Amino acid sequence: MVALSNTVYTANAIDMLSISISVLFLGMFINRKVQFLRDNYIPPAVTGGLLFSILAMFLYSRLGIEINFDLRFRDLLLLVFFSTVGLSARIRTLLAGGKALASLIVVAAVFLFVQDVTGIGLALLTGQHPGYGLMGGSVSFAGGHGTAIAWGMEAEAAGLTDASAVGIAFATFGLICGGLLGGPIARQLMKRIDREHSSEDKTVAGPKLETDAARDVASPSDWLFEVLKALLLLALCVSLGDAVNRFLFAEGVLLPGFLTSMFVAIAIANLFDLMGIPLDKELIDRFGEVSLNIFLSMSLMSLQLWTLASGAQLIVLLLFLQVLLISYFAAIVVFRVMGQDYDAVVVSAGFVGLGLGATPIAIANMDAVTRRYGPSPKAFLVIPLLGACFIDLLNAATIKFFIAVIARWFL
Repeated sequence: MVALSNTVYTANAIDMLSISISVLFLGMFINRKVQFLRDNYIPPAVTGGLLFSILAMFLYSRLGIEINFDLRFRDLLLLVFFSTVGLSARIRTLLAGGKALASLIVVAAVFLFVQDVTGIGLALLTGQHPGYGLMGGSVSFAGGHGTAIAWGMEAEAAGLTDASAVGIAFATFGLICGGLLGGPIARQLMKRIDREHSSEDKTVAGPKLETDAARDVASPSDWLFEVLKALLLLALCVSLGDAVNRFLFAEGVLLPGFLTSMFVAIAIANLFDLMGIPLDKELIDRFGEVSLNIFLSMSLMSLQLWTLASGAQLIVLLLFLQVLLISYFAAIVVFRVMGQDYDAVVVSAGFVGLGLGATPIAIANMDAVTRRYGPSPKAFLVIPLLGACFIDLLNAATIKFFIAVIARWFL
């Protein structure tokens, strides 16, 4: 698609916030009206955000109007959300999730390898350069837009024409599919759990951990005090997390900002436990739900779908194969390794978002499931840790391995 002119409209941070909330309301309205979206746990931010990005593509291709956004609020909301995750975590839960995280790291390493074999194999079968297959593997799907652009530039420098554009196309489609696929897979896994336990325990499919009890407890008399306390805690988590991140950066340790904010929040939550200071977990969870949904709405609104046109012919078949691959991998391998219980269902939904899109998509998938069936603290710890600390390292090693293989055997 080629724009008719160079008209560019830039929405500032306040405009972005207002539009994104409106888009989120639109997604909620459509999800209530469309049973398929509701039954398959499609996040409302995905529904509304994709519709807006389609409208933006129409404006660009037909009227020559390009819409850009100031994304500063989006980045802040991500820090706030992971701070709420940390404030809900306890040391005993972290220790319980240690084995699950180790198992998931091994599973992720295997998946990245298979994902790249699939991409390179299809490229060879269709007569394409194997480098395009690698771009259609873990580079763009598990790696996302940043990894696709970085490795795409390296590939173009080595003579692989339009590698960046192809990588961006794969990454964009992966982001969309990751948000649409996690819910339906979780739904099928929940049905499997219901069938297996129907004669034993009717409640096993949806453990309402702490939520039912929390509803029976009277609200604090001073609601404003509790809201201000929660806001102060979240602000401290974000600011102290940023300070920790800057210190680590000066020492040569690179960590994403949301991870340090989450670690600070975990420390604060457990310190409050030791001191006997209560936290309104339900209120903090509400802040997390709001920040996550607005963040995801902003992310999908800002997708430039017209970039898909440059690689449309190449991506269709490979995208189909990658979707099939991660669907079966999540439903069979991840679900079984994680224990075939409710936590395994939520982890599997998150793994789909992580393997095709990015950590926020994984979190949105898990949030859509837990809002229906109840919380899963283990899933909300192991998936963000995998996405922040390990997936990029595993992916970099896998990509370098296959680059060496391609250079040795196919060039």
